[in-house]
Amino acid sequence: MARDSRDATVTWDLAAMGKEGPLDLSPNLQWVQTTSAGVGQQVKALGLDRTDVMVTTASGIHARPLAEFVMASLLYHIKRFPMLQEEQRAHQWQRYCGEGLSGKTLALLGPGRIGREVARLASAFGMTVHALARDENPGRAGELGVARVFPRAELRAMLAGSDAVVLAMPQTPETEGMIGPAELAAMKRGAILINIARGTIVDEPALIDALRSGQVGFAALDVTAVEPLPADSPLWDLPNVLISPHSASTVAEENAFITERFIANLRHYLTGDLDRMGPQLDKARLY
Repeated sequence: MARDSRDATVTWDLAAMGKEGPLDLSPNLQWVQTTSAGVGQQVKALGLDRTDVMVTTASGIHARPLAEFVMASLLYHIKRFPMLQEEQRAHQWQRYCGEGLSGKTLALLGPGRIGREVARLASAFGMTVHALARDENPGRAGELGVARVFPRAELRAMLAGSDAVVLAMPQTPETEGMIGPAELAAMKRGAILINIARGTIVDEPALIDALRSGQVGFAALDVTAVEPLPADSPLWDLPNVLISPHSASTVAEENAFITERFIANLRHYLTGDLDRMGPQLDKARLY
């Protein structure tokens, strides 16, 4: 563990902490800067959600890489890249017909900074984007850059009309298990599911069944219920699954962006401009 003289900033080796919490190790701790956005569950596990310690996140830094992963996954499937690779290995030249993204509908669950970037890129490809959101005011769709906003009660209706579903919401008690057997069954047969959120949002055994039956035509998973993905998981060998080891957000420039975020927040912290530090984690909502 490393800290400065005032315990304002701290880096923990969580594996070495044992039963000690952050405040046991750093009793004067006032602020934590995280290197990712989805840290709510870890903050809760560390007990920081019940303290006055400020937590600022890297929210927004990974939006572009994750949105690019979404678009790459969509194109990987509809342009039939796996088939092309097989044909290339077999030295076969056989013309084929793929699909296009234009005119297809994408359902976005979690229209935060990442989700809005997904919507922007998908719209640029000619896709119609619908979002699930708490706020249903008339101007909300325009604020999010989507064609329509659906309330939670209409989730299955949104899924039924979508060619692709992107999960980009935070993990909270409300979102855990949100995509279960009924939601998978409600999806358009053969639709694409892309999860860049957390693995616990999806009922994984139900997803495996849906992939085997063709109800879900293709899944790109940057996250799984258990990580690393167990060696005996059927997901490894299903031909219509792309597994990413929770690395879709990681790009060569990541550390530089996080460092810039930390330096900016540190400058505000040292001058007492705490209101300018951010993005701050809402420890009640855990995002």
